[in-house]
Amino acid sequence: MKNNATISDAWYGVPGPDNDVILSTRIRLARNLVDFPFPQNFKNSDGERVQSLVFDAFNKIDENETYQSILISDLDSLGQKILSERGIIEPDAISQSASGLVLRGDGKVSCNVNCNDHIRLSSFVTGLALKNSINLVKEIDNKLQNYLQLAGSAEFGYLTSSIKDVGTGMKISLLVHLPAITYSGMIERLFKEVMSEGFSVTGFYGSGMEVGSSLGAIYKISSENSFEKNEEFQLEKINYLGKKIIDFERKVRMDIADNKPTFVRDLVYKAIAIVKYSRFIERREGIDLISKIKFGLDLGLLSGVETNLLFSLLYRTQNAHLTYVIRSSDLSYEKDVTTEELKIERLRSLILQETLTTLQITM
Repeated sequence: MKNNATISDAWYGVPGPDNDVILSTRIRLARNLVDFPFPQNFKNSDGERVQSLVFDAFNKIDENETYQSILISDLDSLGQKILSERGIIEPDAISQSASGLVLRGDGKVSCNVNCNDHIRLSSFVTGLALKNSINLVKEIDNKLQNYLQLAGSAEFGYLTSSIKDVGTGMKISLLVHLPAITYSGMIERLFKEVMSEGFSVTGFYGSGMEVGSSLGAIYKISSENSFEKNEEFQLEKINYLGKKIIDFERKVRMDIADNKPTFVRDLVYKAIAIVKYSRFIERREGIDLISKIKFGLDLGLLSGVETNLLFSLLYRTQNAHLTYVIRSSDLSYEKDVTTEELKIERLRSLILQETLTTLQITM
């Protein structure tokens, strides 16, 4: 198993089904080893022993050379921030002295070790691709169980540190882009419907300009518990919800295009102009611009760029990632671009401009 923290950008640059609305799917399985307390109650060398057992199990599975084992304590603050930006590690992992990470080279599969639970195994795929995501994570889960004895019971299923995760131990999250619903003022209505179905909905990048909205009209919809029936039922339930959201966003998108064509063109064309002529773009502005240009692409107002390429920009233009690029390259900047903050905002503008050089206005 490799012991370095190089991460491929592959998974979020790949096209996925219905990714005009559903940007990505994540499935996480929580597991714990028998005869060990939960991480919050570790004593003496408990954490190190669990970490060693999990790392060793990954070493024994097929294709172990595609995985990297990482001690969170060995990462500098920038490395931790990059992993956090990509949703790979949670804040709790940084504060836990015995926390670790196992990461597949393409980033599609990761395993947090000693973060709330002994094992939190996740898969990341683009689009609404639940079957692909569950197959990825279950394949590794099944292989690990050949070498690890997991805590569970016939009555309660897998035993976890949170009562909400007892049962299948599975949590499913969809990252969704809902500009039409947001701009039309119907986002609160969607919130209520999603929550009535037993799911949570949160703004992924923080609050946006509209009341109740998320920056870039990007939201995370997640299952609330793992104890409802079985994995198949839980997957079918969120798949049904995802399809409803896709249909709703596309319908509202067409309504806005028909009834407010000047509004949407103004929104999209302004975003293109800002990207084209800006010299500095800060993080929140960048997310908003990417969202609006993707909205124009999905409306058919623009062509020449794939929607998955715009999705990948959300990762490639985050602060920590850009800081890493600046520190590890010999890029030159204008003489008045001297601070790291200015270099980050300058590089963000350059990346956006380069990516959108093939963009064309079609209508």
